[in-house]
Amino acid sequence: MTYKTPIKDIRFALENVAGFGALEETGAFEDLSDDLVEAILEEMGRFCDEIIAPLNVESDKHGAALVDGVVRATPGFKEAYAQYVEGGWNALACPVDFGGQDLPTTLAVVLIDALNAACMSFAIGTSLTTGAVKALKAAATDEQKALYLEKLVSGEWTGTMNLTESQAGSDLSDIKTKAEPMGDGRYRITGQKIYITYGDHDLTENIVHLVLARLPDAPEGTAGISMFVVPKYRVNDDGSIGEPNDVQCVGLEEKLGLHGSPTCTMAFGDSGDCYGTLLGEENKGLRNMFIMMNSARLDVGMQGVGVAERSFQHALAYAQERRQGRKPGVKTGKQVPIYEHPDVRRMLYAMKSLVEASRGICYANAVAYDLARTASDDGKRKEASALEGLLTPISKAWSTDRANEIASIGVQVLGGMGYVEEGGAAQFMRDARIAAIYEGTNGIQAIDLVGRKLQGDGGAAAKRFIEMARDTAQQAASQDRDQIRSIGARLAAAADQLEASTNWLLEAGLEDQEHLLAAATPYLKQFGNVAGGCYLARGALAAAAAIDAGAGDKAYLQSKIGIADFYADNYLSESEALTTAVTAGASKLAVIDPELLSQ
Repeated sequence: MTYKTPIKDIRFALENVAGFGALEETGAFEDLSDDLVEAILEEMGRFCDEIIAPLNVESDKHGAALVDGVVRATPGFKEAYAQYVEGGWNALACPVDFGGQDLPTTLAVVLIDALNAACMSFAIGTSLTTGAVKALKAAATDEQKALYLEKLVSGEWTGTMNLTESQAGSDLSDIKTKAEPMGDGRYRITGQKIYITYGDHDLTENIVHLVLARLPDAPEGTAGISMFVVPKYRVNDDGSIGEPNDVQCVGLEEKLGLHGSPTCTMAFGDSGDCYGTLLGEENKGLRNMFIMMNSARLDVGMQGVGVAERSFQHALAYAQERRQGRKPGVKTGKQVPIYEHPDVRRMLYAMKSLVEASRGICYANAVAYDLARTASDDGKRKEASALEGLLTPISKAWSTDRANEIASIGVQVLGGMGYVEEGGAAQFMRDARIAAIYEGTNGIQAIDLVGRKLQGDGGAAAKRFIEMARDTAQQAASQDRDQIRSIGARLAAAADQLEASTNWLLEAGLEDQEHLLAAATPYLKQFGNVAGGCYLARGALAAAAAIDAGAGDKAYLQSKIGIADFYADNYLSESEALTTAVTAGASKLAVIDPELLSQ
């Protein structure tokens, strides 16, 4: 079943949901224009549809392989990656000083959406490189920037994050990798890292690893972690490739999905000959890590959107082709496509509405990221920064949870054919599953939301968002279309419930932090439901205005209203139950002897 990048939906989400037009108004992006964006989107769609999407099934069947100490990519990946670099895609939002195009990060986030829908295994490596660029741009010395940034910006070299160790997963405080100063600006690196995505491959001539390690006199815990730039091949002063750097992939994980993405166990300094340079300050490595991590969290949310879009398109195509059963009351005659059955449409509308809600949240997050750095005055930048911080854990966790839900529904639409590999739907379900786990599990994202984000400012950013949702609901309530008014009523009620949950958490957290930890996940789901409904309502209002003005494709615009209405009835309506879950308190999770749970 052929995949096609949903350019029309992407453009609609940018313009009418996420507020992309505000970026042109800042004046910070000199070359940004509607024509340029249109050209980028069209070429992006062509590249993803024709070059990347055909690799998806191949990557599942013939994944990355470790051969004689070198990781070999899925057949076709190397040629596709060369075209990715030649097309300048990696440089889209990178600094112009190092060969980038200095366009909004939002457009790079859109590219992540399209690439992951085309082939998640291919796409995941590209976003790690752009994360490394951000960390180096923020913390590197001039010498490090000169050696690495231009090649990373172009994509000629790739970058990685090396955080996790077998005894130090989500909690990095117990990292054992060592960095011994040599007295000449270099550090000898020794240790092992696990779960390193694209830690080794044959797509590029060099790989730049950003590695967390401890100096000999470092304090215990996370306060004693530093970050180091450790290339696979040493880089000479003139930027040319030097000798190998005693960095080896010593194993590849066999995973549930994403077979084309090499997940490596990396050994540094097994022969005592691995050297790196300090990135930023000593014992401040987590500061650099969070630059990469916050970028990666939005990127992972976007991965969820991409694979969910692919799953939806696959299920929709099948539902129009597969004939089974007849309409109610019809006993004989030709069977109808299963799309004609209401319950199948229910599943497909659920998939579509959740994809569009997730895309709206992530795109709005990206626009907030750009505005926080380019808005015309300090007040607007601070407001955008607060929104960016609030939406980041929601983008990552809510979107990837929904991706798993969407991919599972996609299997259901195909029925028995969905459960066998031949049907194709199972791959999306397997590939999507990791996104809720890495870059901080979704439970950690929920704790971040109720902790740093909610308590950090006394709920100010959350309350501003709730008021924005109420304003959108009021606009919808004033419309003369029944569907729009219904959306407004559902959104207003859901915003009230979210406010009740927010106020309860702010008060309960003062009494006992266990209340926050117990309520974190249902609260994030509730917030994501409301945010998705708010952004879909914005789109519905824009669609209605365009219809009234006689502009655009009326049937397409009406479908946007219909999907937003479906979402409001099915997902905004969950808010009251989620408030009950949030406010149940920590006592509902009192410790039960584990032996009593399995008798």
